Amino acid sequence: MRVRKVANAPVSFGVFELSDGPPPLTPDEMVRALAEAGYEGIDSGPIGYLGTGSELRERLSGAGLLLCGGWVDLPFHDADAYDRALPTLTAALDVFAAAPAGDLPPRPTIACPGTPERFARPGGTAPGLPAAEWPAFAARIQDATERCRARGFEPAFHHHLGTHVETPEDVERLLELTDVQLCLDTGHLLLAGGDPVAALRAWSERVGHVHIKDGDTAVLARALDDGVDLRELMGRGGFAPLGEGELDLPAVVRTLDEIGYAGWIVIEQDTLPGRRSVAQNIADQAANRRKLKDLGL
Repeated sequence: MRVRKVANAPVSFGVFELSDGPPPLTPDEMVRALAEAGYEGIDSGPIGYLGTGSELRERLSGAGLLLCGGWVDLPFHDADAYDRALPTLTAALDVFAAAPAGDLPPRPTIACPGTPERFARPGGTAPGLPAAEWPAFAARIQDATERCRARGFEPAFHHHLGTHVETPEDVERLLELTDVQLCLDTGHLLLAGGDPVAALRAWSERVGHVHIKDGDTAVLARALDDGVDLRELMGRGGFAPLGEGELDLPAVVRTLDEIGYAGWIVIEQDTLPGRRSVAQNIADQAANRRKLKDLGL
C-alpha cells in the first residue's frame, strides 16, 4: 500500500539557524499552526529548535505530528572539514531516533553548504565543482549515506541553489557517482534551470523525498541584476506561495501519481524573518495545504 503524508518546515516561517536570533514563532506555536492547517508532519528545522529526546517526542505527539526529517549539511568538498563535521550528523540522527514512531520514518536530508560564488549568484550561472574533485566529493556523500543507513535511516540528498549540487547536470553527476536517494525540491530545481516534472520522471527510481516549493524566475532575474545573494532572493519572494510562481503544481501531483511515489511530501516556502508577518506566514502555509488537498494530496 502506498503511503504518502504531507509536512511543512520551519523555513516557511524564516527559521533557518538558531544563531539568527529569537525565532518568529516558538516551537509550540509552529507545531500547533501546522497541525491546525492539516499537516501530518514537520521538518526538524535547525537541530534543537523543536527540542531533542523526550521533549521533541512529547511536543510532536501532543500536536499529532510526525517528524518528516531534517536538513544536515556537511562540507563534502573538504576531507578534513568533513571529518570534523561528522558529529553534527550523529547529533541529527540522535534527534530523528527520538521522534514519534509512525508509518513514515524521518528522512535525513543531507546536503552541502553554500559556496561563495554560487551563493552570491544563485541559479546555475556561477562555476561549479571542478570535474577532478567530483569523485572524492561523491565518495564522502556515499560515506554519509552509509552512516545514516547504519543507524536505520535512509537519507536523501537535497540539491540546492548556491551549492555544489545546484543544476540538473550536478544532480545527474551525483546520481551517477553514488547510490543515495534524491530529495527533489521543485523550487530549487526550477530556479536552477530545471523542469521539475521532467526531473520527477527521469529520476523516478532515485526520488526518495519530495519538497514542493514554487519559484519565480522573474524575481531571480531581478535579484541577479541587482547583485544580491541567495538569502536576499528568499527575502524578496523568489520562492512564492504555491500557485503564485511558475511551478505547474497540478502536473507535479499527477506525475507523483504516475511514478508511484510513496513517502513524505514537504511543502516549503523559504522566506526570511520579518519579511512577512507571522500571521501571513501561517495563512500562507494553510493556503498551501489547501491547494494540495484540492489536488488530492
